[in-house]
Parts: sequence; structure tokens; C-alpha cells
Amino acid sequence: MWCFSDFPNNTAVIDQSGLEMTYTQLKEASDELAKYLSKERSLIFIFCNNTIGDFVGYVSAIEHFQVPALLSNNLDIDQEKYLIEQYKPRYLWIQDDFELTRYENYKVIYSKFGFMLLENSGYENQLYEKLALLLTTSGSTGSPKFVRQSYENILANAVSISQYLELTAHERPITTLPMNYTYGLSIINSHLLVGATILITDKSIMQKEFWTFFKTNQATSFGGVPYTYEMLKRLKFFNMDLPSLRTMTQAGGKLLVNLHEEFARYAQETGRQFIVMYGQCEATARMAYLPADKSLTKIGSMGIAIPGGKLILSDGFGHEITKSRVPGELIYYGPNVTLGYAQQVEDLLKGDERNGKLETGDMAELDDDGYFYIVGRKKRFLKLYGNRVNLDEIERILKAEFPAIEATVSGRDDALWIFATSELEGDNMKKYLAKKTNINSRAFKYQYIKEIPKNSAGKTLYKELDSYYL
Repeated sequence: MWCFSDFPNNTAVIDQSGLEMTYTQLKEASDELAKYLSKERSLIFIFCNNTIGDFVGYVSAIEHFQVPALLSNNLDIDQEKYLIEQYKPRYLWIQDDFELTRYENYKVIYSKFGFMLLENSGYENQLYEKLALLLTTSGSTGSPKFVRQSYENILANAVSISQYLELTAHERPITTLPMNYTYGLSIINSHLLVGATILITDKSIMQKEFWTFFKTNQATSFGGVPYTYEMLKRLKFFNMDLPSLRTMTQAGGKLLVNLHEEFARYAQETGRQFIVMYGQCEATARMAYLPADKSLTKIGSMGIAIPGGKLILSDGFGHEITKSRVPGELIYYGPNVTLGYAQQVEDLLKGDERNGKLETGDMAELDDDGYFYIVGRKKRFLKLYGNRVNLDEIERILKAEFPAIEATVSGRDDALWIFATSELEGDNMKKYLAKKTNINSRAFKYQYIKEIPKNSAGKTLYKELDSYYL
């Protein structure tokens, strides 16, 4: 997958504890772990915590043709148990402080880097020959649903990303996202490809230790979802002294227009790059990017297709939309389109079910220059009093008017529910939306909530809000 021999003495990874490895040492660690793995292709669950331990586990599995499923180390115990029972992985690569009694069918056969390798030799996994990796989709953490990625998917996407970001061995990206999240993993894959130094940390941008690690190791880039950039604004990021920083990337959802403009202007004024990107786990990671030199002239755009990929808009009846400002479903074609889903262990034998085509479920428009703009999710629309309402646009309206309050919306056709972290602004929010949409205020319901439920990548878990109105 990666040609580590091309840059043997380059530093491959440095983690928060100060432990570091060259590419030669990474290969040696990968090979050592592989000695304890079966010669037959097997499934290995890796519980990730953004340290060298899970990093080595992932690299070793991919390099030695085992099939890793990357999961959060904070996964609910009942969900973890269910996934193990459902998929019967032969191996578990877990932190050495995990309680072993919950893995009674497994035995420890190796330990290093703060991790243990557990094996159940009675589990034999039947795996499709091109299957390389299993990742949960952003909204399904802990469910039995995985995205099946092939070796070609991973390599094609890493090559494409390294091309349009013009990555070199001099890059030093710092992790701001968990490696079991497709965006976070794509940063790792694309930088391993070019021999860069990955700064891996489990600290969040809200912690002082993150910024100390950033400065000490002279990080050159970071990536973030919209929530990351909202938090950076609150942290007064624009006043920080970060001389090593060269590139900021954003994906995982549409950024508020005002935040896009602020970060793009900051990048322009300080000689840096701000690059908005678009992707899904079902396309391995990236499908589109907005070139840095367009970040101010195309505010709000997700950009153009990545090298090697193609994007079109569909009217839903098999016809391509070529006119500007006409919404349609975004369809992507490329070698990074994944094999399909797995919802049970038998699915791991399935071949390619998508054949390079992905119906994204996102609604988008084209401008006159051929740049795409996301206007909402196909399923994130309601009809209120006969009016079609885009829930993603409603969220942006609320965030722009009430920036100090975290708010999200969901609902069904008879009511739009606002969930927010303020006990006092409910009536004001409903009145404001009624005014902005010209829809009777009775269509809006309000629920105070202490915290908006999010996954480890900062994406809202809408399903956890369903109980309020279903």
C-alpha cells in the first residue's frame, strides 16, 4: 500500500507522549505485530484512541492483508459486545487498560505500545479478496453497519488528495479528528503516501496540551469539521501565534458562510491556504475540493471533483442537470467509490456492489463556472403548511442569528423541532424562524437540551433526538 522504503529515515509519526518512529521503525513494528497474526486473512477490530498503538495496528493490518475494522475506544460496551458477536473477529487490538473479563472468549497473545492483541482462534473469517477496511458511517457508530473499502479505494483516494493538496514529505499534519473517522483516516493515508510526519494526539483543540504539542512539533496543517471551526472562532484562533501553520482543510458538512469567509480571509492575509472539501465514507473520503485560490470568490461552494473523479447532478429521473442554479441529487463516479455496506458477517464476502458510482443523497446546485454548492440532504427536508423546508438551511439561519447558542433542528412534516442549549431563547427562535420563512409559528416546536448529541468527529446524531417527536 505505502512505499516506506522510499523514505526510510523520515520521521513517520510522533505521538502526544513524545514517542516517535521513522518509516523504517514503523515497518519493523508493523512486521513484528504481523508475526502474531494468522497467515490466513482475518478480521481484526482495532479500538482507536489516536496514539502510536492504534496507528501501528492499522498500518500492520493493511500492510499484511488482514482486514481491520476501526472503532472508537469509547464505544458503548453493549454495542461493542453486539458487534463482536455479530462479526466474530478473530483478533482484537485494544488498549492494555481494557477490562479483559469482557473478552472471555479471547486470549492475549502479544502486547506493545500500550495495546494488547487478543485472539479467538475458533473464529475463522471469510473475506472478499479485495476487502481492505471496515469503517462505520458518521451516523452509525456502534450499529452493525460498516462501509466496505477496498485496497484500490484507499490508494486511489490517498493519491488524489496528495495531488490536489500538493503534499510533500515536509508536511507535518496534526490530528484533530479520530482515526476511525473517514476524514481523519484520509489525512493519515495521504500523508503516509508521501513520507510526511504525522503528529498524532488524543487531545482536543479545546485543551492547552494540544496547542503545546502543535507548537513544539511545528505542525503545518490540520483538518476540521464545521464544529471544529466554530470552536476555533471561540478560542480566538486568529490571534494565535502559529508560524509553522500552512494549510487548513474543512469537510464533514457545510460551514457557515460567515465562518468560511473569515477563515478564507485570514488564510489570504497570512499567506496560508484554506481548502474546503466534500466527502463521505462511502467514497473512502474525498469527492470534491475548493481550490485555495477560490476560497474567497466561491464562498459556500464545495468546489469541483477531485482528480480522477467526476460529479454530476441528477433530476431523479435519470437525466443530468446541466443548467446553473437548478438543484438535483449529487452523483459521484470514481475509483474511490467503495464496495458497499456490510450489516452482517456474511456481507464480508460480497464483491463490488457500486461499480464506481455513488448516489450521495445530497442535493446540490451548479454555478455558471461549474462549481458545486450543497443545498441540503435529500432526506433533510420537511413540508410545513405546504412549504418545502430545508433543515440544513434552517440550522444555518439559527446559527447566524444566535451564534452564542448551540442549536440543531429535526422533525417530521407536521412540526419542525428546534433543539438548543438555551432555556430562555425558545420563543425568540420560533418567532425568528416564522419571520424568516413566512410559516406560521405553530409549525415550530422548541426543546431545551443540555448538550447537542454528537459523535467523536463532531457530527450531530439526529437519531438521538427522535424520541422527542416520534
